[in-house]
Amino acid sequence: MSVSQTGALTSSFREVPAEARTRPLQQWWALTARGVSKVFRNGEFVFAFVSPVFLAVCFYLPLSSVMNSFGVDYGQFLMPIIVLQSVGFAASSAAMRASFDDTEGINTRFRVLPMPAAVPMCARLATNVTLLVVSLICATVACSAIGWRPMGGVVGTVGLYAVAFTVGVLIALLADGIGLVAGSPEATSQAMMLPTLILGMMSTGFVPVSQFPEWIQPFVRNQPISQFVNVMRATDYGALSWDILQPTVWWCVGLFVTAVVLLAMGSRKVRS
Repeated sequence: MSVSQTGALTSSFREVPAEARTRPLQQWWALTARGVSKVFRNGEFVFAFVSPVFLAVCFYLPLSSVMNSFGVDYGQFLMPIIVLQSVGFAASSAAMRASFDDTEGINTRFRVLPMPAAVPMCARLATNVTLLVVSLICATVACSAIGWRPMGGVVGTVGLYAVAFTVGVLIALLADGIGLVAGSPEATSQAMMLPTLILGMMSTGFVPVSQFPEWIQPFVRNQPISQFVNVMRATDYGALSWDILQPTVWWCVGLFVTAVVLLAMGSRKVRS
């Protein structure tokens, strides 16, 4: 090839816009397909079904008769926490996925490719949202099996799942940041498991706040899981008000800000 031909090819390549050369949309789609297929191969879709079924069996069977004696429809009462625990499973998977990508050097390889920095994160988010939707569907099946029925009509049911989906996306973003910052799958697992377990058990999701010792009731009443549960129950019954919704809005803002900070720290760590 002559020097003039080489110069012409170089010139024509430079005339192609950078967006056309890097094709971020195609890159995002390819990485998302890779993430979803990996989730399928790892059996996470199976665990997305097992998790709510396990919760329903472990809590509904031994406690339903006790709660029913107090006039509480326990299948209806238990639904929000089963959904939120399923959301928590999706978030834990998101954190582990981000951690493995970091420890296996995949993020470093992405950094040297002609790829916008946001593409891998957006692909992980799309994968996490896919698992989140599957988890919500599986939780709905498990809750229906123990007697839950939508009580708030179309608007209430849509609002119920809108709250669950919003919380799930925010927790997935937070978990993604934790996975990038934690540095190892072991540390990531501990960082996700302990808060989820403690907040879930010490919430109004399984029993009313009055069943807790009086000294810990303020914490149980005001912690985020209890607030999310309260909003979902009020939405399910068509009784949502701003007073009930307001704490959840502020908790969601706090989750979003924390997630942005952790993702920024994780991105800086990947680039270093």
